[in-house]
Amino acid sequence: MGTGQDGTERRHSPWLVLTTLCLGFFMILLDTTIVNIAIPDMSADLDASLNQILWIVNAYVLVYAVLLITAGRLGDLYGPKQLFIIGLVVFTLASAACGFATNPTQLVAARVVQGVGGALLTPQTLSVITVIFPREKRGAAFGVWGAVAGVATVTGPTLGGYLVTDWGWEWIFFVNVPVGIVTVVLAAIVMPNLKLNRRHRLDWTGTLLASAGLFLITYSLIEGESHRWAGCGARSRSPS
Repeated sequence: MGTGQDGTERRHSPWLVLTTLCLGFFMILLDTTIVNIAIPDMSADLDASLNQILWIVNAYVLVYAVLLITAGRLGDLYGPKQLFIIGLVVFTLASAACGFATNPTQLVAARVVQGVGGALLTPQTLSVITVIFPREKRGAAFGVWGAVAGVATVTGPTLGGYLVTDWGWEWIFFVNVPVGIVTVVLAAIVMPNLKLNRRHRLDWTGTLLASAGLFLITYSLIEGESHRWAGCGARSRSPS
C-alpha cells in the first residue's frame, strides 16, 4: 500500500497482496523439508554427529511451532504488516548466517533464529487474508494459501537436491536471501497497514503456558525415540 498525492493510502489488489504473503509463506515452509536432502553433505563438511544433524533439522521446527501462538498475538497488538516484515528480515538474515556457518553449533543457532523469523511471519498471512478479502472470495484466497503450503513441502526435496548437487549445501539457505529481499520490498509497498483495534495487553502467563505446552509436545515428538519414552511406556504395560 502506497501513499497518494492527497496523503491517503493507495490500496493495491488483494490478489497482489496475497501473492506477496504466499511468497514469504512458501519460503518459510520450504525450509522445513529442503534441509533433509543436504544431510550427508552437511555431516561430512561440518564433521557433525548424528545428534547435531538431528538438531540442525529439528531446531527450526521446534522454535517455529512453539512461537506461533505468541507471534499471532503480537500481530494483533502491533500490526500484521510490521510483524510480517520483521519476520521476513529475521528469517532472511538467519538464512545467510546458516549458509556461512562453519560448524554444527553455528548452524543450529542460525536455524533457531530462522524459526523465530518463520513464526513471526506465518500467523500474519492468515490475519491479512481474513481482512482484505470479502467474504465471497475468502474461500478462494485460503485455497491458494493452502495450495502454497502443499507445494512448498513437496518442492523442498526436489529443489534441495538440485542445489546440493550443483552448488553445495550452503545454497539451500542462500537461495532464501534474494527471495527474502524481494518479498520485503513487495510487502513494504503493497501490504495494507491494518489496524485491528485490539487493545488488550499480552497475557504473559497464558503465553508462557501455551509456549511451554507446545515446546513439551514438539520436543517429545522429536526426542522421544532417542530417550526411549515410548519403550518405557510399552514395558510398563507388559505383563510381569
